[in-house]
Amino acid sequence: MADDIEGAHVSTQSSGDTPPPGSTQFGPDLAEVFGPSQQDGGPELVQLLTPEGERVEHPEFSFDLGDDAILGFYRDMVLTRRIDTEATALQRHGELGIWAQLLGQEAAQIGAGRALRPQDFVFPTYREHGVAWCKGVDPLDLLGLFRGVDQGSWNPADNNFGLYTIVIGAQTLHATGYAMGMQRDGVVGTGDPDRDAAVIAHFGDGASSQGDVNESFIFAASYNAPVVFFCQNNQWAISEPIERQSRIPLYQRALGFGFPGVRVDGNDVLATYAVTKAALNRAREGQGPTFVEAYTYRMGAHTTTDDPTRYRLSDDLERWKLKDPIARVEAYLRRNGVADDDFFATLQQEADDLGHRLREGCKALPDPQPLSIFDHVYSEITDELVAQRDGFAAYLDSFEGAHR
Repeated sequence: MADDIEGAHVSTQSSGDTPPPGSTQFGPDLAEVFGPSQQDGGPELVQLLTPEGERVEHPEFSFDLGDDAILGFYRDMVLTRRIDTEATALQRHGELGIWAQLLGQEAAQIGAGRALRPQDFVFPTYREHGVAWCKGVDPLDLLGLFRGVDQGSWNPADNNFGLYTIVIGAQTLHATGYAMGMQRDGVVGTGDPDRDAAVIAHFGDGASSQGDVNESFIFAASYNAPVVFFCQNNQWAISEPIERQSRIPLYQRALGFGFPGVRVDGNDVLATYAVTKAALNRAREGQGPTFVEAYTYRMGAHTTTDDPTRYRLSDDLERWKLKDPIARVEAYLRRNGVADDDFFATLQQEADDLGHRLREGCKALPDPQPLSIFDHVYSEITDELVAQRDGFAAYLDSFEGAHR
């Protein structure tokens, strides 16, 4: 696997595409900085497992784990999809207020999540259920947020996984600031693999158009912050297609800020793992930020309030179903005799058990006491907050039978 991702800034234009108006060819100076593959065109994107489940080689990245790890990735993806399916059904039955689906993006999330070390910190958006799974967050904690019975009070220090962010793109600034703090704490570039840490910020292609995201790029580049910007380009910013947001592939934007970018097949869990691992290693070693664009497709709706049939073609969805990230790993496992029917049957039972736990556990989540929201603002409550709490308590007491 590439130790230095600077040599891995690869071309991603598909066969027959022409550069958009106003674009320029990479000159020799940039080729010296970012490696020869940029000047030569290079592979279309980083891919190590084809949609048919065949292993392929890449000149700059490789998957350095064995089949046991691939079995683990497959299990992660299957169970993550089951979480997504159950949560969607719970919302349809009125048990959740809303749910942000990840259908089709399991490989991008599991590959990135399994590349993390325990000391790395994750700043997610609102769709990173697979990354949360990898970091040991109980899915019921996620359901509590979307059910409205948890104000995000679980302790991120338990698993180095930040709270879901609804304000689009804001988490990239949080991530960059946290990464700068890691530098000052002396946990970057020490050479100790159990100490050196990095930050990863997850966001979507739509968020890449936000000012917060671009501001975070500037700060990360200026301070050489140990942060990986991981963009899941699922090609739809709700109903807005990616071609209306950017005239060039998103990963190429990193050039303008002074750090490398890579586009990876986001439906290939092996490639996503390899690229993210290299980017995180680069950050931990003190070499600064990297932009990873995981090129994938949102096979579900943006959220359960969205109707994607109103703005996209069914032919596109059917074409991307052939690239399903779970199906391609299953094809590899079966073709190479890595897993048998007993394995798949056992995993199906585990998924069923998880689904049952989520259904019953979600309905049993207790409603919070209204005044408890004041307990999770500061470690020590302030006089101003006490006054606000007392005023709210008096308001609640004005209602007959109020519970607080």
